[in-house]
Amino acid sequence: MNAEVLQVRNLRVRYYTTRGAVKAVEGVTFSLYQGEKLGLVGESGSGKSTIALALMRMIKAPGRIEGGQVLLGGMDLLKLSEEQMRLARLARIALIPQGAMNSLNPVMRVKHQIADAIFAHDGSISGRDADLRIAELMDWVGLRKEVPNMYPHELSGGMKQRVCIAMGICLKPQVVLADEPTSALDVVVQRQVMDTLESVQAQLGAAVILVGHDMGVMAQFVDRIAVMYAGTLMEVGPIEQVFEEPLHPYTQLLIATLPSLEAKSAFRGIPGIPASLLDPPTGCTFHPRCPRAEGICRTDVPASRELRPGRWVACHLQNGGRK
Repeated sequence: MNAEVLQVRNLRVRYYTTRGAVKAVEGVTFSLYQGEKLGLVGESGSGKSTIALALMRMIKAPGRIEGGQVLLGGMDLLKLSEEQMRLARLARIALIPQGAMNSLNPVMRVKHQIADAIFAHDGSISGRDADLRIAELMDWVGLRKEVPNMYPHELSGGMKQRVCIAMGICLKPQVVLADEPTSALDVVVQRQVMDTLESVQAQLGAAVILVGHDMGVMAQFVDRIAVMYAGTLMEVGPIEQVFEEPLHPYTQLLIATLPSLEAKSAFRGIPGIPASLLDPPTGCTFHPRCPRAEGICRTDVPASRELRPGRWVACHLQNGGRK
């Protein structure tokens, strides 16, 4: 396996409200390897996007990163000054945001928006060199040479998303976070955007974290998958192994919701509603919805254990009912 590029250790994020603290991310630990594509999947509200924002140090009030480490090349991003972190964004770690139509300035041409990002990190670069860089980026993401002179409203949804990808990779970062990059796009354009992201990742040699809730997209794109529920990681493992033999009941139910081409059947969902992050259940947060829950699941929080090489699971049933 390649060397570790990013190490996330015991990351905790809270949102403080008048009703109390919302435990959005609770003790999340994982590693990302050089050139790897890691999928972060789970239902809405599970904490996936919060993790992406925390890695970028972009959590805003009333949110707060309460603890943990985010080690990028041995450097803890959570301990950097604001200026050091500003310089690390785009250059070392970049975010391709969710909803491209809300991420671009509607009154600026595309080339000026990308150039601003480049100049903010390298004031010595000439305008001509910036134009050459932008032309190269357009080629990488499969956009016509006329696109940099256009305004966002002149672009389709898929083209806007590719512009966001170009902005995210303009300084060739080591880690790229893609937060649901295909949301609000039709399935044909989704495929084109994912192909673009995969092509760009291969050219850069960067590691990618794909955040989303579509297990079908994950199956086609990522090398490993991390399954989240109620702010915690339930299962982590190679994508083929997880689909062939999901170990956590939540992962099993998620995969069971996928439609099949082999047999006609009614769409299946997961019973119940996601756990409240303001007042989470005791023990395993999934136990109120788990069809296999036992007594220990209601009282004790399961530890995440490596049951097999590369297969991490937080489940009492897989751990023999042990704490």
